[in-house]
Amino acid sequence: MNGQNRKDVVPGREVNIVLKQDQRSGKLTRGIVKDLLTNSPTHPHGIKVRLTDGQVGRVKEIIMPSS
Repeated sequence: MNGQNRKDVVPGREVNIVLKQDQRSGKLTRGIVKDLLTNSPTHPHGIKVRLTDGQVGRVKEIIMPSS
């Protein structure tokens, strides 16, 4: 699932984000969402979040729990 819809990104969910300095390379960083920083319901480049470790970036993938 991509991270363009704010309703899909919730605190506590595991996501892959792209950090500002990694936008050119597209390198992804995995972490747990702490705060949502984008207020609009959607964003074409991904919802901006802060991870529990303090890193900030845009969500590229939402990791769905395996059931």
